Amino acid sequence: MRRSLARLTAAGFAITAPLPALAQAASCTAPSILPRPKFDGPSRNEPVRRIPTASYTLAISWSPQLCRSPGRSDALRCGGKLGAFGFTLHGLWPDGAGKTWPQYCRTATILPQSLVRQNICVTPSPDLIQHEWAKHGTCMGRDPAPYFSKSRALYRALRYPNMDALSRRRDMTIGGFVDAFVAVNPAVPARAVRVTATRDGWLDELWLCLDKRLRYEACRANQDGGATSRRKLRIWRRG
Repeated sequence: MRRSLARLTAAGFAITAPLPALAQAASCTAPSILPRPKFDGPSRNEPVRRIPTASYTLAISWSPQLCRSPGRSDALRCGGKLGAFGFTLHGLWPDGAGKTWPQYCRTATILPQSLVRQNICVTPSPDLIQHEWAKHGTCMGRDPAPYFSKSRALYRALRYPNMDALSRRRDMTIGGFVDAFVAVNPAVPARAVRVTATRDGWLDELWLCLDKRLRYEACRANQDGGATSRRKLRIWRRG
């Protein structure tokens, strides 16, 4: 997988939404005290890369599949402590003009709990929130608040097809899923959507392509990843 998955307001904050339509948490209440994120920074395998940004990718995870994966320890996301999640925000990634992308552009201090709380119901993992700011957000500015604000706005504007119904279709393909997704998101062209799946064909993530002004556009040749449209797709549903 191209990127590593390293790995609001007050305690009573909640999201309410019809689950089949939005494939979102039916409700989400942040704990009064959240775990402190772990420091995240560059390494030998994940070096600093200060290169120009040519476009962006918005990555959205299908949480039922993520929580099904062996060894997952996302207690807030997968333990039901925040809610039963469908699609969640992985992150907003700057892309380069070639095959590499900017990352870890400056040292990221530990995010304050108030900012983690603002984002915990869209990205239900303090460590992932910290990671996304350290690896990707630091290449988009010096202040984490605008980075997360832009990411949340893009995520919350999306709608989703009836995932329960799609999960029961035996003839589902990547292309069929993209068609269903863009039917409820008319502002997103089909060519802007990449779908990633596990080796055995289970839905993993959506990677959506945006231009430098954060408008959806057809994916560029350098924005790699995604399965072919004719590939069979299975969708894991909770329970």
